This record gives sequence, structure tokens and C-alpha cells, in this order.
Amino acid sequence: MDQVEIAVIGAGVVGLAIAHRLAAAGREVLLIDPAEPGSGASFGNAGTVADYAVQPVGTPDVLKALPSLLFDQNSPLSIRRAALPTLAPWLLRFAQQSLPGAARRNAGVLAGLLADSSNRWRDLAAGIGGAELMQERGCIYWYQTDRALKSAKADLAFRRGLGVAVELLSARELQTLEPGLPVSEGGGAFFPKARFMSDPGAMVARLATAARAQGAEVRQARVTRLIRDMSGLRLEGPGLTLRAAKVVIAAGAHSRDLARQAGDRVPLDTERGYHLEWDMDVARLTRPVCPTARGFYLCPMQGRLRVAGTVELGGLAAPPSAHRLARLEEGARSIFPDLPAPSRNWMGFRPSIPDSLPVIGPSPSGGNVIHAYGHGHIGLTLAPITAALVEQCLGGDWSDPRLNALRPDRF
Repeated sequence: MDQVEIAVIGAGVVGLAIAHRLAAAGREVLLIDPAEPGSGASFGNAGTVADYAVQPVGTPDVLKALPSLLFDQNSPLSIRRAALPTLAPWLLRFAQQSLPGAARRNAGVLAGLLADSSNRWRDLAAGIGGAELMQERGCIYWYQTDRALKSAKADLAFRRGLGVAVELLSARELQTLEPGLPVSEGGGAFFPKARFMSDPGAMVARLATAARAQGAEVRQARVTRLIRDMSGLRLEGPGLTLRAAKVVIAAGAHSRDLARQAGDRVPLDTERGYHLEWDMDVARLTRPVCPTARGFYLCPMQGRLRVAGTVELGGLAAPPSAHRLARLEEGARSIFPDLPAPSRNWMGFRPSIPDSLPVIGPSPSGGNVIHAYGHGHIGLTLAPITAALVEQCLGGDWSDPRLNALRPDRF
């Protein structure tokens, strides 16, 4: 039977960042995933290092509108009705975490995690040969009406209070920054410290190459069983049997069953994320722009425009929703009416926790299992800091105060 010091389950951007950091520190690391590294949500996201994303999904405003949001197929946050019975316990916790006190607390934790995310990605990109893929032009929230801009001011002030750099843009200033956008009466919020990747798939591929170069082994296999016994930990799956001194669960939306087998019940469910892409030689934008009324991002990437976003709660088994893809296309055409048919589409899975905080830290059932998943929309952003926290935990240092808010048994 194969043996390894540290097995990292999951080769998305979080698992890859962990494997890269541990291997660089001289640890023996085996990275296990049934798919090619970085081929899931780490490939299909908006490519934004979102240091400004301090608001949890659940807030008092969302709670008030939750019934209409969940059952309106056209809303930025929706639910597959067939999944409602399974999702009911998760939704109850989500409602609790959307209350004012809980939402403020969760935002504070997110702000602490995100504070240095942009600089960490700058350093990681430089270290893996991806500096030219990292753009430093910030990101824009676009409010298309005066009323929307005025309504956003309290939210933007709240973010400033948590240390987020944000500048209000008039309609004219927005037009100067992004002349490709149609003229509107509102304005925007500019987050100058945000970075974005011109090709997140290429960046994650470079991270995988760098992890291998540091000595991490990558094995394409599916872990279906995590077993604790007197000798430690055993991992099993089709064509896979091995022992590991320590295991890091970083399998994203597929982490819940593995966590349960480790002895921990974590309320993780699945958001289904979508994107459409249009190939184009000349970019229409110079930075990601989020039309806030529609809840998606317009992302200029190498040789293409990607339209990504919205939240659909719906599990891992159902096929992609043609309706959600159609809504993305309709939204994109409302801004750029001359777009041709999309060049391609994609759906992937995001791991979603009711309080919008990731699960990072040792298993209460035994510190030889470390949890590292549940990042929701900000897995790309938080990958480097997650890797640092996991390294601390594996070294027996659980003193970082942020870990208390992220522990797997907090619910």
C-alpha cells in the first residue's frame, strides 16, 4: 500500500495553492483529483481577486427579499425547486446568518481574510511565472440609475469601514474609465486594489506546473472513502488505496461526504455557477465590470469576453439550466446588443456555506485531517491565504484568531 506524508484531496486553485506551498517548504505532498488540475470552478470563474468582497451572501436585505429571490427564476439568487427539500436545513441556517448581528460578524471575518489577498496573489503569480496574467486595473460595480447609486452608498460606506478602498464614480468618470460601456445616468464604484487575471485557467495551470516543480505529486483518482484507524488515515477509491499521515480536504463542492467520513458534519451545499464567452480580437472593456442590477460580471480575458456569475442553489446532479444561460445572454445583450451567438458556455460547482465563510482548520475528531473548502465565490481570491493557514495547522499552530471563526464545528 502506498504511503505519503500529506495527501491533499482536490486540485482546484485552493488545493493547488496548498500543495505548492507545502512542497516548497519541503513536505511530501500527494495531490489527488479525478479531473485535470484546475479544470472546475477554478477555470470558469470571473478571474477577479476580489479584496472588496467583504459582504456575505446573506444580509438583512437579502433575508427580506429571500422568498421572491429564491423562487424567481430570473433573480441573481435562485433555487432549483426540486432541490428545496434537501436544501431546507441549509436555507434555515442561511436565514439565521443573514440576521444583522451575524451578517456584520461574518463581514468582519471576511474583511480580515481578504485584507492582504491582492498582495498575496501578486507575490504568488510572480513566483509561478504568471505575473503577465495578473492585471492591476481594479474592478467596477456599475449602477445604471441614480437611484441605484444612491441606494449603494450605505453599502460602500460599510465596506470602507472594513478597510476596503473604494472610489465613487460619476457617470462621466465611469465613461472615461470604460468608454465601451453604454452611457447611463448612474455611476460606479471603483475598487482600485482589486486585481484580475486575463486567463484564470492559464494561471491555475501555471500553479499546477509550479507545484509539480516543487516536488508535489499529482494523481488523477477519485477518493470515495476516508477511513480513520489505529494506524492513521487510509484513502480509498477506484484504483486507489493509500495511507497518509495527514489529509487536507480541499475538494470544493465535493467535500461534504469526505468531511462526514472524517467525523465532521459540515453544512455545505452547492451553488451552480455559469459563464458564457464571446471570442473577440479587441476587448470592449479594460477591467471586470459588474452591472449590479443583474448580478454578473463582464470580464475581459485573452481573446474573449466572459460573462460570469449569478447564484443557483441546486446540487451536483442536475444538468445545466438552459434558462440561466439564456438569462446571462440576455443580460450581456442588454449592454452590448451587437454580440453574435456565444462562442461557448460552461457550468461549474461552488461550495457554499450558510455564513459565506470558508471552512479552514483541524477536524475536531483528530488534527491529522485539515479542512480547507467552502469559499463560495472567493475561492480564487482566498487560495494563497488558505494555503498559509493550512500550513500553520499542519505544523500544529492553531493560534491564528481567524481560525476560530472558520472552524468546521462552528455550527
